[in-house]
Amino acid sequence: MSAAEKEKTAHKSIKARLVGNFIIIILISVLAFEGLLVYFTRFYFYGNVEGILTNQIRTASDFYSQYFSNVSLEVNIADNADVFWRQTEAQVQIVRQDGEILLDSEGLKSNRKVEAGDFKNAASGEKGVWTGYIQGTSKKEHAMAVAYPLKADGEQVGVLRFITSLEEIDKIIFNISVIFIVIGIFVILVTIVISLILAHSIVQPLKLITAAAGTMAKGNLDIRIQKDRNDEIGVLADTLNYMVAEVQKRDRIKNDFISMVSHELRTPLTSIKGWANTIIDDGFKDREILEDGLNIIVKESDRLTNMVEELLDFSRFVSGKVELNREKTQVDQLVDHLGKYMLTRAKKENINFTAECGKIPETELDRDKLKQVLLNLLGNAFKFTQPGGNVSLKASYSQGQIVFRVEDDGCGISSEELPLVKEKFYKGKNSKSQTGLGLSICDEIVRLHGGELLIESRQGQGTAVTVKLPHAGTYGSSGNGQP
Repeated sequence: MSAAEKEKTAHKSIKARLVGNFIIIILISVLAFEGLLVYFTRFYFYGNVEGILTNQIRTASDFYSQYFSNVSLEVNIADNADVFWRQTEAQVQIVRQDGEILLDSEGLKSNRKVEAGDFKNAASGEKGVWTGYIQGTSKKEHAMAVAYPLKADGEQVGVLRFITSLEEIDKIIFNISVIFIVIGIFVILVTIVISLILAHSIVQPLKLITAAAGTMAKGNLDIRIQKDRNDEIGVLADTLNYMVAEVQKRDRIKNDFISMVSHELRTPLTSIKGWANTIIDDGFKDREILEDGLNIIVKESDRLTNMVEELLDFSRFVSGKVELNREKTQVDQLVDHLGKYMLTRAKKENINFTAECGKIPETELDRDKLKQVLLNLLGNAFKFTQPGGNVSLKASYSQGQIVFRVEDDGCGISSEELPLVKEKFYKGKNSKSQTGLGLSICDEIVRLHGGELLIESRQGQGTAVTVKLPHAGTYGSSGNGQP
């Protein structure tokens, strides 16, 4: 399956899941709601029928107790049977306490005794209600029976039963249920349409973003995703656009770096080759040419060595293979060594240089890498300070931190370039760096020590670089503390 087909399948599955989930939720909700509606409709109609029959049967029972209780039930049935069914249109049964039917208004004869639940309740002196199927004239019918005790002089003499068919009520309930089902189907169909629209509104932007991301992956980094919404999809579009811009930026920096390194390597190599040819052509006869040529070859070789060392350091940092060799270090001795080391260059370039160190307890750090950081910072300060200018190195101890500060009153760094100077391969407009890796490597070394490197600068006024390292104590490492 191709990537495009997989992509299409993924989009379909997302859309299907969204629509499917919406439909399942609505379907469950509609079914539950319709079930409740049908139940309460049935409860309402059946309750009305029961209420009507109850009122009628109580009236008939009370009427019997007041006006006909002076004679036996059998005599009343023979002489005043119409009294019982005058109150209702339902089927009327008068039943003995033992379940024998004495009177049935429908004229149905049966040798079977009544054993329904409503009769048993009424025989116990309470109202009884029963719902079920009874044998009609031609078929079984759904019916409801309400039974009530008949009393004479306070004693129960039988049971009065009113039975009515529920067939018409059931038809009404069925018709209402059909209406509810039709409404439910309509709601589900509307929900499907709305779900498709919602799913499309989510999936379509994702398709566009995926297509754009595929184009980016193929190497076209000039494309940008148009953002037309401020939700999570809009944030995703912004993120991808930002990522591509960063890739372009880093790719541009990489290309500039390759071009710059090629140029920087070619320049000393050309000089070395040129002077070597000059010396060979001279046949080693002119000692002055020989000395000048060898000095330049040594100088350019040192320059190449420094470049290669920076590149190797950078490679080790990128691969994560750099480990600190912490050892006991007297910071004042390190600062004194750096002061003496840079003093010769300061005199040669006519720069006023000072190195000061306060009282700092012995600490544990990678002395060589810290020296590399400070030499790089001092080298940058000297490069950008004019003859007669000032450069200083100060070391102090404050709140558990060792603080190194390198200051100069040189040309400074513009506010636009200041946030970028620690980025890999970055070379400012006025930079004299060969690779653009010096400050980046310094920042990595400081970070490995658990510290931070801060740069403050104003164009035309100078630069101050602060290195803050946590005091590491003196735990189990080797070294004599000498630089």
